[in-house]
Amino acid sequence: MMYQTLTFLHSIFRWLVLLSLVYSLFRACRGYFTRREFSKADDSVRHWTATIAHLQLVIGIVLYSQSPLVKYFWKNYRQAKASFDLLFFGLIHIGCMLTAIALITIGSSMAKRKESGKEKFRALLVYYGIALIMIFLAIPWPFSPLANRPYLR
Repeated sequence: MMYQTLTFLHSIFRWLVLLSLVYSLFRACRGYFTRREFSKADDSVRHWTATIAHLQLVIGIVLYSQSPLVKYFWKNYRQAKASFDLLFFGLIHIGCMLTAIALITIGSSMAKRKESGKEKFRALLVYYGIALIMIFLAIPWPFSPLANRPYLR
């Protein structure tokens, strides 16, 4: 029951992470190129994007540790690493997602500490942009040659 609930939350939060990152990047791009001041609303978007990503991280780690696919991968590593699907979910996906969350955390922290609005927006553009690319590459899209899953399960 708990695993199903976490899977449901994971499905919701994955889209929230993507939407919040895209929205943050939109605001950062607009602010950077129009030389706007970094407002309280911009700071809230920065903060909530990182918070949503961290919540997704916690849910993802719990699901990763409980996944039968991942358990099989680690128990039968020598044979399982030959299957790219198992390798993707056992190592590649979690490695890329952890890297993306680290980039979001660093970008949020750096933007918070910068002095000017332009520097804050630039930090968000760089770190959140790279994180979004990492996430897009690590998502098992239905059309992905790496591993595929349906949009909604």
